[in-house]
Amino acid sequence: MPTYDRDFLRLLTDKLNIVDVASSYMHLEKKGGTFWACCPFHHEKTASFHIDENRQFYHCFGCGASGNVIKLVQEMESLDFVDAVKLLAEKANLPLPQASQDGERTAELKRKRDTLLKIMNDCAHFYLDNLNSGKADAHIQYILSRNIPAGAVRAFGLGASLNYYDLPKYLLSKGYSKQDILDSGAVNEVEGKLLDSQGGRLIFPIINALDEVVAFGGRALKKTDFAKYKNTKETLIFNKSRMLYNINRLKKLRRAGGLTEVIMVEGYMDAISLHIGGFKNVVASMGTSLTLEQARLIKRYCGKVLISYDGDGAGQKANMRGLEILKNEGLDVRVVPLPEGLDPDDVIKQLGPEAYRQCLNNALPLIDYKMSVTRKAFDISKPEDKIKYVGEALKIVRSAETSAERELMLKNLRDETGISFEALSRDLSQVPAEKNEQADEKTGLPADTADLKVKASRFVAAAYLFGARYTQDFDIDEVPFANDVHSLIASYVKSKALLGEKITLSEIFDFFEEGTPEYEELCRVLDLNDGENLEGEVPQRYFSDCLRLLKTESIADAIEEVKKQFSATDDVEEKRQTAELLQKLIKQKEKLKNGDIR
Repeated sequence: MPTYDRDFLRLLTDKLNIVDVASSYMHLEKKGGTFWACCPFHHEKTASFHIDENRQFYHCFGCGASGNVIKLVQEMESLDFVDAVKLLAEKANLPLPQASQDGERTAELKRKRDTLLKIMNDCAHFYLDNLNSGKADAHIQYILSRNIPAGAVRAFGLGASLNYYDLPKYLLSKGYSKQDILDSGAVNEVEGKLLDSQGGRLIFPIINALDEVVAFGGRALKKTDFAKYKNTKETLIFNKSRMLYNINRLKKLRRAGGLTEVIMVEGYMDAISLHIGGFKNVVASMGTSLTLEQARLIKRYCGKVLISYDGDGAGQKANMRGLEILKNEGLDVRVVPLPEGLDPDDVIKQLGPEAYRQCLNNALPLIDYKMSVTRKAFDISKPEDKIKYVGEALKIVRSAETSAERELMLKNLRDETGISFEALSRDLSQVPAEKNEQADEKTGLPADTADLKVKASRFVAAAYLFGARYTQDFDIDEVPFANDVHSLIASYVKSKALLGEKITLSEIFDFFEEGTPEYEELCRVLDLNDGENLEGEVPQRYFSDCLRLLKTESIADAIEEVKKQFSATDDVEEKRQTAELLQKLIKQKEKLKNGDIR
């Protein structure tokens, strides 16, 4: 439910042009009176993401994603409704009103989120003060040993946890409740005692795209039975699978126009070292397996990603599924080869930035990287290993997108193994194509099982909503819509006409809650605004057929009801009146049958 009243939301959406907002996230092309882009929410090669500037809404004809400017910012910034409104209100220079009572649960979640963000911000300052207190010798020594200059320490907000007990005491002294402190993830409770969850570690603040501290990473300074690196637990404000370290700087870099590719590394130190070396376009996955949410997050900023993981065998084989996720989201994925046993931090420090730049220049397309990793797993001097290698290699060749690429790979495989091109080609023809889980681009809506009556009602509603010229000849009040969503759309269209106002679809999204059948049906209606669906002679004839069907079905239902009334009464006068009504309805039905739909 909306947290703010409709008047404020209407004012907010009126002050913002969805095209201007969308253009900061994606490349738009104007075609006619609308704008198009490749959808940021699913993999596609042909643009089906449509933005209607006049009606201020977006709709993807591929996956069914739809919404107004608020919904767009929610999706693109990974924000909830309240924070998306807050962000847009700041952009539009509008003060936020008090939350309405019908959004109490949302308002409480906002209060909770704001409190947790304040706690994490206070923690970041606490850790920073510790680092500069003169008591953090071990932390300073570690920073010096890793050659992190003071400027980078300040830029990334590095800090120090001196022990397990000072942070909880500090937060309680600030007036935070015990429960809020625990819910932030900054503090744990062990045997009734509150302890700093990053006790004794060097602190790396994890900052989201809105420049808010949402979590911390901690690096142990001495040998321990615990993990060397440790992240804050997942909370209301931190979801590791949806977060990338340094994403806040990546966002600023893109807005400055300096982002053509993104370098992805594994950890905090790799990201910081590359930043120091002049490679600002870097993010870290923080050791987690790459997720679909992270792939989509990267895609919002750039279409090309360079994977720069450790140069050892484990690092090269790691996360192959994650790389496939990136590729399936439509990203151009390249894998950066590093010297054996070195990570990006090592290359920068031992060999220098130029050596790392050469590594980037030698980045392999994902398919070549997969072949390289597979090749290392076999000793092709042994016949049995050679056969196994060829079998695995052909699976990779089969996944190539073009025949030319497959032919070139087969020739390389021939030269490498000594097996004839003809034999390899025959074996390749027997390899089944891998099923691409994301090959179907139209995955946003479930299969349409609506009956003819609902489909007819849907088309008529769309024709009125998008102002098809032929609808002017018919009174919208006389249309017996078969679905409540269509009826609501008709009421909206009529109210705008009476007020002499233009239809702004962004308002309609306020009437429906995402994920409901009603919202799904709205998306079905919006789908009908694609291309030539609503204009021209054929759509006009189809509109007449749909209108005739709806009216015929409505009259048929009315006839059945009148027949029941006739049979249920013994009153002579009532039977006479009912019979007259029945005759009138039958004549109307015949009139429709003969082609007159008025």
